Amino acid sequence: MCAARLDPSFLDLPYRSLGDAALARAQELGASHADFRFERVRYQYLGARDGVLQTAMDAEDLGFAVRVVHEGAWGFASGVVLTADEARRVAETAVAVARVAAGMTSRPVELAPEPVHDDVTWVSAYDIDPLEVPTSEKAALLVDWTERLVRHDAVDHATSHLQQVQENKYYADLAGTRTTQQRVRLQPGFEAMGADDETGVFDSMSSIAPPVGRGWEYLAGSGWDWDAELEEVPDLLAEKLRAPGVEAGTYDLVIHPSNLWLTIHESIGHATELDRALGYEANYAGTSFATPDKLGTLQYGSDIMNVTGDRTVAHGLATIGYDDEGVETQSWDIVRDGVLVGFQLDRSMGPMIPELNGGRSNGCAYADSPSHIAIQRMANVSLQPAPDGPSTDELISRVERGIYVVGDKSWSIDMQRFNFQFTGQRFFRITDGRLDGQLRDVAYQATTTDFWGSMEAVGGPDTWVLGGAFNCGKAQPGQVASVSHGCPTALFRGVRILNTTDEAGH
Repeated sequence: MCAARLDPSFLDLPYRSLGDAALARAQELGASHADFRFERVRYQYLGARDGVLQTAMDAEDLGFAVRVVHEGAWGFASGVVLTADEARRVAETAVAVARVAAGMTSRPVELAPEPVHDDVTWVSAYDIDPLEVPTSEKAALLVDWTERLVRHDAVDHATSHLQQVQENKYYADLAGTRTTQQRVRLQPGFEAMGADDETGVFDSMSSIAPPVGRGWEYLAGSGWDWDAELEEVPDLLAEKLRAPGVEAGTYDLVIHPSNLWLTIHESIGHATELDRALGYEANYAGTSFATPDKLGTLQYGSDIMNVTGDRTVAHGLATIGYDDEGVETQSWDIVRDGVLVGFQLDRSMGPMIPELNGGRSNGCAYADSPSHIAIQRMANVSLQPAPDGPSTDELISRVERGIYVVGDKSWSIDMQRFNFQFTGQRFFRITDGRLDGQLRDVAYQATTTDFWGSMEAVGGPDTWVLGGAFNCGKAQPGQVASVSHGCPTALFRGVRILNTTDEAGH
């Protein structure tokens, strides 16, 4: 919690009276559980190119949802008309849906018990709500970034962007829990593009700044040195355009957090969502090789691999005080000493595997809008640093022949989260423990357990960075969630490297 306050314009909305009306009607109709969720999500996106503001968009999603358990089945409905009559009607619709679903429900819904949190408030850790900053000021900053980039001879075009979100939620249920919350998040960035006239090579170089659960202070330099990166990127692009393609083979890799976060997201984060591991996502987003029967026995990686699920870390994109089922958020182990020991789960999944978290939810329910039902969504899944671990330079010094990987780009992973390949923004040859110029066309390829099993060392806390994404997709109808993944720089031995240009010709 921080000094920021709940937006008064949200507090003026009639969410409490609507919640009381909806829950009372659901109880009258015999629901064994009912919850009410009222949301206002405000978005603003700005984009600039070559010194000109090209896009400025504001949007708002406002409404409420009622979810019930009736006759052992889920029912759900939502509405946008903010009257007590409409709240009661939506509750009636949710119960009617449950009555239909009961005939198709083979396993009655059982919710893990949770303590009651009566009228609690939580606000995310930020100083300045970006939506209170004048749009002209934000536009001027983005325009300035592109103008600074295109002054360099290597840069033909430059773009910049800023996505901002303010999310307010009120939750109430029949047990007596009531939570009112607000969180803010930002995704800024820029990209410089250029071509080498002699070779005809075209490429780009993007910012590696992560999206964050911070406010406008992030753009003013709190948590990231924008000026230093804007100065550095054009020279890096110039070098990249002249760099040779990698020779395919086996290399040792030192991977920076700006790249490794995405590998964690795809090969650990998604693989340890319990609904996916149970097969619930099979026809859309796939299943997982890390099934519950392997709990406590699957050797996910080397014995220095320790991964946590965490919905409490400061500035995390998935950080919140209470989830969309009224569960106070937590931190827990997913991989300990290289062994799978945990999953991400919500209240309906808690009783399925009693040995997980004592049969409780670990606070992973989330809906991206009032029109969608809450589902199990990813926590901030993070690889822990070694308390006295080495610096990035020390990790590089341990490599005779290898590649230092910085920044994310494209990726591919199979439907069981097992076979994958990843590219990046910047690749530097390592020769006898020193960086030896950039390489191009690099992708690393492995299976999840082979890759994490090859991890020989993780950096210390000074190398740890909280990366992440705004656009993690899941479910039908599709939902989008923001999530962070922290990690240190890490050293991997004997990883297969492909030349992407050569592979494209096959």
